[in-house]
Amino acid sequence: MALLYKADPQRGERWRQLFAAHAPDIEFRQWPDIGNPAEIEYLAAWQAPDDLATLLPNLKALLAISAGVDQLNLSALPPHLPVARMLDPGITQGMCEYATWAVLSLHRDMLRYRAQQQAGAWEARALVPASQRRVGVMGMGQQGKAIVKCLQGLGFALSGWARSAHQLTGVECFAGPAQLPAFLGQCDILICLLPLTEQTRGILDLSLFEQLPRGAALINMGRGAHLNEADLLTALASGQLSGAVLDVLGVEPAPADHPFWQHPGIMLTPHIAAMTQPDSAFAVLLDNIRRHQRGEPLNGQIDRADGY
Repeated sequence: MALLYKADPQRGERWRQLFAAHAPDIEFRQWPDIGNPAEIEYLAAWQAPDDLATLLPNLKALLAISAGVDQLNLSALPPHLPVARMLDPGITQGMCEYATWAVLSLHRDMLRYRAQQQAGAWEARALVPASQRRVGVMGMGQQGKAIVKCLQGLGFALSGWARSAHQLTGVECFAGPAQLPAFLGQCDILICLLPLTEQTRGILDLSLFEQLPRGAALINMGRGAHLNEADLLTALASGQLSGAVLDVLGVEPAPADHPFWQHPGIMLTPHIAAMTQPDSAFAVLLDNIRRHQRGEPLNGQIDRADGY
């Protein structure tokens, strides 16, 4: 029985070492050296190869090595094949670190101080207490709940919005399209952590920005396709938004002439909020394989109808 790994080859060598040390009964193979395809029962991948059903006829489960699965063409996968996303605690920690940094950067006017430094200007601005800054999180899954918990320790006024209802101590929760305007109307800093679906594609557009308080700021840690990039530039130019921290774009890497590179109101990072690390993710991946072998449900198994 073999597992095929199809992702970053450098991290693949560490995956190989971990399987050899802790699961020697599972032969680790790395794409494109698949060997006898009939022996491969599990695929750990960022993206699935084409013609999966033909290429790997005995595949039993696809284990994504990412927290989301929107990079997978689910309609092209065999309908019986279970697909699970990665519930790596290292991803959650990384997302919490990034969100905390991004919120504090916007809260403490670091975009303006960066511009002042470049202009050689020494000018202090009034400090707003965290308790007077309202932070809203779109997407209340594992990552959203963890980020809210981190931000609670800093004293921010917190709210969350999701498709379905949630209850979190100290967090004002909103749910569904009907409650989205009320949620947006009290977000000074908006964090997008939504899964990418046909319903959420392009959700960060001018109509949404106009429902935020004037001068609000945006953090996109979801997917680049959530954001209408032209609408963001329009909202920044009008002052409806005061700034944005973006870790994802529609096209990555951004072309050299992309307007976000030099925009004074945008802080851009190259999709580094969190990365799956073999040492923290291995136990999660191996546990799912063992669960499948015992006939138990996979942790993180997605609902094909919802797309996440």
